[in-house]
Amino acid sequence: MSEPTCRLANLDDPVDAAVVLALTQGYAADPLGQGAPLDPAVAARLIPALRALPTTVIVLCEIDGQAAAHATCFLGFSTFAAASLLNIHDFCVQPAWRGRGLARVLLAGVEAEARARGCVKVSLECHVGNARALGVYWAAGFRPSGEATPLGGALFMTKPLAD
Repeated sequence: MSEPTCRLANLDDPVDAAVVLALTQGYAADPLGQGAPLDPAVAARLIPALRALPTTVIVLCEIDGQAAAHATCFLGFSTFAAASLLNIHDFCVQPAWRGRGLARVLLAGVEAEARARGCVKVSLECHVGNARALGVYWAAGFRPSGEATPLGGALFMTKPLAD
């Protein structure tokens, strides 16, 4: 098995589009996602909608040419820094590949893409009960930028990308 590598998905490529849809379906069905597959109508609209949105950035993590993890991100803007940021919306290592350090590799790939685009930070949110993911994000330098609700919910975290 070779070392994992990251690359941008090309949604105009039918193979990449199918891979992104399959990975997103897997993430949606996972208990860490929504615990159920995407509604068929949503699945049918997903790739065309992502393709049409100019802020879409999807990073794939592959091992021996097989997609094992993905991050669906969107460019945003930090008014306080007057500069772009990259928000990780979906971040998932497929179950068969978990525990092999791919989350760290994928985060590094996302960060590299953010830096290449001149972003000042990468942001994400994570359910407060997902201790494994929170540990990965903390180890990668992400820190909370707000407070969690008293009932739990999502924790919004960012990682500044200062030079």
